[in-house]
This record gives sequence, C-alpha cells and structure tokens, in this order.
Amino acid sequence: MDKDTSILYNDFSMSKLRKQHMSIDWDNLIDVESHKSAKNAPLNEKSALVGRVGLMMLSVGAGAWRVRAAMNKVSRGMGIACNADIGLLSIEYTCVDGGETYTNAISINTTGVNTDKLHHLRAFADDFSANAERYSVKQFFDILDEIEHSLNRYNALQLGFASAVACAAFTFLLGGGPVEMGCAFFGAGIGNFVRRKLLERHVTLYANVALSVACACFAYIGLLKAAEFFFGVSEAHQAGYICSMLFIIPGFPLITGGIDLAKLDLRSGFERILYSLLIIFVATITGWLCAFVFKFAPADFIEYEYALWQTILFRMIASFFAVYGFSLMFNSTARMAVTAGFIGMFANVLRLELLDFTPVPATLAAFLAALIAGLLASATKRVNGYPRLTVTVPSIVIMVPGMFMYKGIYYVALEDLSTGMLWITKAVMVVCSLSLGLIFARILTDRNFRVSS
Repeated sequence: MDKDTSILYNDFSMSKLRKQHMSIDWDNLIDVESHKSAKNAPLNEKSALVGRVGLMMLSVGAGAWRVRAAMNKVSRGMGIACNADIGLLSIEYTCVDGGETYTNAISINTTGVNTDKLHHLRAFADDFSANAERYSVKQFFDILDEIEHSLNRYNALQLGFASAVACAAFTFLLGGGPVEMGCAFFGAGIGNFVRRKLLERHVTLYANVALSVACACFAYIGLLKAAEFFFGVSEAHQAGYICSMLFIIPGFPLITGGIDLAKLDLRSGFERILYSLLIIFVATITGWLCAFVFKFAPADFIEYEYALWQTILFRMIASFFAVYGFSLMFNSTARMAVTAGFIGMFANVLRLELLDFTPVPATLAAFLAALIAGLLASATKRVNGYPRLTVTVPSIVIMVPGMFMYKGIYYVALEDLSTGMLWITKAVMVVCSLSLGLIFARILTDRNFRVSS
C-alpha cells in the first residue's frame, strides 16, 4: 500500500467512528462577549436561541404543539415572529424581525423521554419574557447548558427496579397472581436494566429493543422453568410471560402523536406513531420468537377469587405502583411520580370497575379514564405547575393494551390472520380512545389548545 493510499484508508477508517448526526456548537453561532440583552441581539442570535429551545424540547419527548408553544414564547419575548415545521427528530423554522428573516434546519439523532427536563424547559419558556431584557443570549445559553447536561436522576439499576415494580403491578391488573408477578418482576427488571445500559452505549433502536426484550423474556422463562422443576409450579403460569416485556411500550410517542394529529401537526403525529409502531413491532416479534422457541402461547390467567373490597383495594395499590414505576422510568421526580400515581390509580380503577360492572365497552371505558386523568392533571397543574404530559402519560400507560398488541402479532406470525387482526383492531381502538380522552380534556381545560389560531 503506497503512502497516499494509506493516508486515504486511515482517513476513511477514522470517519466511520464519527457521528452520523453532527452536533451543533451553539456558542459558535453567537457573540459570546456581547452583553446586549436577548431582546436587543441580532436576528441570527435570537434565531439560534429559539431553535435551541425547540430542539431541547423535542429531545425530551415533547410533541410538536408543546415544542412550538415554547418556541413562540421565546420568540415573543424577543419581539420576533417564528414559524416552524416540526417532526420527530427535526425542526425547520424561520424567524422574522421586521423585514429581515432567518431560516434554519436542525435535528437530533434520536428521541427519548425526560419529564424532569421537560418541566424545567417549560418553566424556562414561561419565564423568558420577564427576563429577555435582563440577560444576554449567552447567559440564556448557559442556563440551557445546565438543563441539557444535568444528569439523569436514576441509574440503570434503579430504573431496572422501577420497571420491575411497574410490570409486576401491571401483571396483577391484567389478572396475574403471585407466580406471574414474581417472574415478571425479575424479567422486566433485567430487561430494562439491559435497555438502559444499551442506551448509555448509544446502541441503535432495533438492537436495543430486541436485546432488552429478549433478556426480559428469557429471564421470565428461566425463572418459571426453575420454579416448575424445583417447586412443581404449574406451566399454566406462562400466561404472564408477556408482562415481562411491557416496559418497552412507547406510551409517550403514541399519546403525543395522537395529540399532534388533533392539532393538525400531521408530520409530527405520523412520525411519532410510526416510531411507536416500529418499537411495538420489533418488541412483539422478538417476544414471539422467544415464545416459539420455548413453545409458549398466549393463554388466559388462572382466576383468583377476591371479595369486592379486596379487588378494589388491590387494584388501587397495583395501579399506583404501576404508574409510579413507569413515571420514574421517564426520569420524573419522586413528587411528580406520586402525583401521576394517584391520578392513574383513580382513573384506572374507574376503568376496570366500569368494565366489570357495566356494559360499557373497553374503548369507551378507556376514553373516560383518559378524560378523567387529563382533567385531574389540569387541576393539579394549578397547584404544582407540572406540565400535563408529565403526569397524564405515565398515568395512562398502564391502560395501553400491550397484551392485545402481542397477541395480534403472535397470531399474524402464525398466519392466523382473522384472530390476529381482531386483537390488533382492539388494541388500535383502545389506544385511539386513550388519545382522544386526553385531547378532549385539553380542549375542555386549555383555551390555547381549544382554539385553532
């Protein structure tokens, strides 16, 4: 190999290690020595600040309507206008100041959910107008740096435990008993621990989902087989197998996607729903392959008899801990998770009792429960100031029919299309009802959301 070829080869090898999505050095877009207030800064600096706020909102799981609202608040605070086209990972926007315009296109490499950062970013946008004449763009960037680089509240082990608690409680709500709950506890805990470790290493989406779900499934199967061998536990407890992988349910993008569609943010809505469907498809196919290897099939849970008061009490406890665990997985504070837990407890128990004691169909029960959750979140927002999404989505994630989704893919994979499509249709109807419930709660309680201006 000659010298020139060797240099070219080395440059090519090094380029494979570079990021596919190049990061933005925001300080290069502004005059870091300037002491002008943000309101008096040049348009390119104002535009950079607007874009960064929008991009950070996008990175923590906010939907297009919430991202645009934050960008608008920052724009109005600096006396400019902004129009934005927002997707799942990218924003194209134009800022206008008198006769001058500035257009930019920015993107992130992946999406996620961080309700704690979402809360701080929402507060930043709400307070921006009051501070726009006091602080420079650089000073605002320093505040955003602090929010962006703040560490996650929980490590992989803690998030694994949160997932274990949530999925064990979820298992009870679906009809499982102590054996299913115990196996799901360890399966979901191990699966989400692996998922978090893979996220820390920036492993791509498909591999992340498949490996974490496979670990959860194998853990459940291994524990159940060990219990069968050593303690004579019945193989009928394999019905809870699906519950060990429910930590992967993409509740945030499913719900925010539905809200975006309601506000005619079609690009963001469809992209979020497609992203959710990709996760669900990879997860359920992985679960099906594991089940196929070990000859597990969807089955009904063993029925347990409880008095009415016991059923209600146990459902309240399980609903609270399921929502609490899922909320921690979204990096919520403990207080935020408790708030979501109480909202979810009330809404979900109401839904389950409606299904048990009235002829209300599952779709209407889901709609009413989500509506109640949304109304309660709006009421508590006046007290604690938490953004509605940070408490409503965790509170209704436990209502997302992951069992239906799995059964649908399972039977379709076995070429039993009629049974598979029946379960998929049921799942779609319930998810749509949950989104509609939250949407109508916002329509009833939020004037800015209610109008189309």
